[in-house]
Amino acid sequence: MRKIVVTGAECSGKSALSAALAEHYVVPWVPEMAREYLNELGSPYREEDLLRIAELQLRTEEERASEAGSAAPFLVCDTDLITIRIWGEEKYGRSDPWIVQQTEERPYDLWLLCRPDIPWVYDPLRENPHDRDRLFAVYEKTLKALAKPYVIIEGGREERLKQAIAAIGGLGQTE
Repeated sequence: MRKIVVTGAECSGKSALSAALAEHYVVPWVPEMAREYLNELGSPYREEDLLRIAELQLRTEEERASEAGSAAPFLVCDTDLITIRIWGEEKYGRSDPWIVQQTEERPYDLWLLCRPDIPWVYDPLRENPHDRDRLFAVYEKTLKALAKPYVIIEGGREERLKQAIAAIGGLGQTE
């Protein structure tokens, strides 16, 4: 099963685009599990929580892919371990070696990198309202360094969806 990752800095439209793509193509999608984990944690997170979040993200991804079987042409992932890797590097100056290894080895077909050109919306789980452009550059640099195929997605909601559909169409998917 092909896998499409929607990635980018906080509040860059990842979740909205992921849901819109899943609805448009009628395919399964994997939500960002960090949000669920942190909401259930009930206390400030620590560095070791990032590994737990990464494991939960992959487990959920594998479950959704298994549930869909061959019925779906692809799976939409609202984030992947590159996000958790960057999170660790930004917050703690390092990332767990297992997470780094997974970002280098796990196969995905396309990353849709969301530019943070939409307004910031407060959320108690968000931490970086003032450096989204810098973080966008970190994401792009990381995708390039890992030689991952990506397309930058920008603009309003409808424009983003059209760009994403065109990028996925380049993989041989149909509207």
